[in-house]
Amino acid sequence: QVRLVESGGGSVQPGGSLRLSCVASGESLSRHCMAWFRQAPGKERERVATVYTGGNSKTYASSVKDRFTIWRDNTENSLYLQMNSLKTEETAMYYCAVAARPGCYGMGLDQYTCWGQGTQVTVSS
Repeated sequence: QVRLVESGGGSVQPGGSLRLSCVASGESLSRHCMAWFRQAPGKERERVATVYTGGNSKTYASSVKDRFTIWRDNTENSLYLQMNSLKTEETAMYYCAVAARPGCYGMGLDQYTCWGQGTQVTVSS
């Protein structure tokens, strides 16, 4: 049983930056795809970024490319998301998620088997 704990959220002005962290306990996640999702009130959960087991293969939602960076530290069983130039519309609860397989391509929302409780990101003037 894996437990995920996110941190690093908060309130920032548009254009500001935040770094989110996700620390896992219970078992090693080095063989699992990991991802960040976000969900705003009234909207469906959106995949923000994914990273394969090795840490080199990554994907990003088109809306966050060139502004967000995902990486993992398998030795510390952790996942990170650097968010720069944040926009008001990116206000949401951000979740760390783990999939049952190492590759992230084509992974549906229901294939992420472990979720953190989320960390709130609020972008406002």
